[in-house]
Amino acid sequence: GVWTVVLLNSRLPSSCCRLPAGPRCEARRGLSVSGRGTMNVFNREMKKRQKNWAASLQDGHQYDYLRDEVGAHRHCDVTKTFPLALDIGAGKSHIAEHLNKDVVERLFLTDVSEKTLKQSRQSEIPTHCVLADEEFLPFKENTFDLVVSSLSLHWINDLPGALRQIHQVLKPDGVFIGAMVGGETLYELRCSLQLAETEREGGFSPHVSPYTAVTDLGNLLGQAGFSMLTVDIDDVQVHYPGITEVMTDLQGMGESNCAWNRRSLLHRDTMLAAAAIYKEMYGNEDGSVPATFEILYMIGWKPHESQAKPAKRGSATASFGDLSQIGQPTSTKKT
Repeated sequence: GVWTVVLLNSRLPSSCCRLPAGPRCEARRGLSVSGRGTMNVFNREMKKRQKNWAASLQDGHQYDYLRDEVGAHRHCDVTKTFPLALDIGAGKSHIAEHLNKDVVERLFLTDVSEKTLKQSRQSEIPTHCVLADEEFLPFKENTFDLVVSSLSLHWINDLPGALRQIHQVLKPDGVFIGAMVGGETLYELRCSLQLAETEREGGFSPHVSPYTAVTDLGNLLGQAGFSMLTVDIDDVQVHYPGITEVMTDLQGMGESNCAWNRRSLLHRDTMLAAAAIYKEMYGNEDGSVPATFEILYMIGWKPHESQAKPAKRGSATASFGDLSQIGQPTSTKKT
């Protein structure tokens, strides 16, 4: 589905409606999903500094709209009580405020940013904060009944390894519910900057981080050991006055690019050209510009003997040719 959040005069979401997807720029790439070695794409220390800086803003709450939207979206997908849960990359605890004691009895919050954790929101659930990197979970095997994560895993260098760690800390029959940014995210910004740099400087460098493609996610979850998988997509489209406001809000969210090969500064002429291209290619009639966030939602269970299992290979009693007969009355043969 596609949701639009209108942010023209206010940064807080004011309305939602369905809309078709726009044209995509071809010059994008996603993270490799190969389990052969760890990719070192992101500067994790810089990401911590970015999140600490964002958490220090006096008006930082006005940049929480995307995390609030995603954090409220999928917490009810599993109807079960979990004695002990873990929120990885919890930030200000955008998920916990939508849970209650009937769903989670005790909750651990982790984040790489200490300042962000200190701003975690109040919840009726007993909560414990742990300063920890999502890439190195400091918990024993078979500890949690539920693990959740919202909008933090897209900054992980070793996503296959992180998913294996999540699987490890879950108890058998435990469930992982996650949301992360996908490969189509901010395609409007990415394309505008690339075209502007190519025109003004004769080439371009990455300004928006590489993200995982949805086509890879199911394979990654399966390779990590999860079963009964569910993966789907929502496009959240936010409207801004212009490209400057897009980039300002990304910084306020702590979502600025932290890739090692990023280019930290843009020439003024290039920025002006990018703003013009953004409005020309993607602008709305009212003068605003859209920024699309592709959100990948996932659910995976740690296997347990009580879970339903697929039938053994070769045990079928019907063929594909018999499918056309399903629902038809059985004929009685006369003797």
